Amino acid sequence: MNRRRFVHKTAKGSLGALIAPQFLKAHHSSQIPLLNNSTEPIAISTWNVPKANEVAGKALSTGKNALDAAIEGVAVEESNSKNTTVGKGGAPDRDGQVTLDACVMDHSGNCGAVMAVQDIVHVAALARDVMQDTPHVILTGTGARKFALEKGYVAENLLTDTSRKAWQTWLKEKKYHPEINVENHDTIGMLCRDKEGNLSGVCSTSGLAYKMKGRVGDSPVIGSGLFVDNNVGAAVATGMGEEVIKTVGSFLVVELIRQGKSPQQACEEAVNRIIQKTKGKPKFQVAYLAMDKKGNVGAYSIHSGFSYMKYYQAQNENKAANAAY
Repeated sequence: MNRRRFVHKTAKGSLGALIAPQFLKAHHSSQIPLLNNSTEPIAISTWNVPKANEVAGKALSTGKNALDAAIEGVAVEESNSKNTTVGKGGAPDRDGQVTLDACVMDHSGNCGAVMAVQDIVHVAALARDVMQDTPHVILTGTGARKFALEKGYVAENLLTDTSRKAWQTWLKEKKYHPEINVENHDTIGMLCRDKEGNLSGVCSTSGLAYKMKGRVGDSPVIGSGLFVDNNVGAAVATGMGEEVIKTVGSFLVVELIRQGKSPQQACEEAVNRIIQKTKGKPKFQVAYLAMDKKGNVGAYSIHSGFSYMKYYQAQNENKAANAAY
């Protein structure tokens, strides 16, 4: 499948009637077997990104903390020029400029984010630098770029020949609706639990292809694209960012876990809340991936096609998530 069709199929036409409560009741939880309260390291990430997830998992196995391991893992996809939705090679905005977004959150509740950054590949690491080395949580645009250069990051052109040609093809029609892919990778969200039992998370993206200049989605927004509560669990989102923001999705998933739901049940309820707000079958995609303090994992999406990686006990596997449709 073309992964940009996965999240946004079309924005045209009437969407029909509001989903009935009976529909939501018909979607029973698909439980993933629960783990005990061991502190065996675990790395999970959105989409089929085996190398990135394995790098994180192995880093955890050597004793690295959850945040550092997640940033190392995500950096693999940020450097992957074949991934047109993350880092170098990311699809540009309508003006042909590649801008990146990222956020991080650690087990202590500290967080950092960068938005609409040009010329810097490893924006997840940059978000950590914002968290650790500034009094702020968020830096944007030229300010974030300036900070990166001061920290020793090297500026480089993120627009590859492949992305440039795709953009030039898009210019011929200039369809207003955004395009998001479905394939084996998209915006990468990663959650890790280290040997100390601490949780941390990272989210990194180039955002919607051919977005309006200045557009920022959910990925760098703490509580929407990512949220971590070390006493409860952690969650990341992927898909149509505007829809995730409207329900503060990742925060919602963690709060549902706090209320006693399993990660799987929490992801399903968060997705169904979006469905309830949509008239008819949603013509966009949203997916959530979550892990609780004990290492139990849940994943759910509006439409089928979403998968995630899990590294546990030296096994790195891609798993298909259940979906509402």
